[in-house]
Amino acid sequence: MKEYEAVWEIFNLCPGNQMRDVFVEELKIEDLDAFIKEKFKDEDMSYEKTVQKDGTVIYDIMASQIRQRYSFTEI
Repeated sequence: MKEYEAVWEIFNLCPGNQMRDVFVEELKIEDLDAFIKEKFKDEDMSYEKTVQKDGTVIYDIMASQIRQRYSFTEI
């Protein structure tokens, strides 16, 4: 199991407001895809996964018509 710094961003739906909710935590996760699917299991959800050169894994998520992003950086 790997340990990650996870940053969860929830983007504001108002077009004129660029503020977002941001949550940061340290998590031990075995399977990132399974974590995302479990986290949003009760919502109509789709996501796009990107792995950056530095190993950071980013999930751009649309869940119940709300745009969100999870970024995982291995500690």
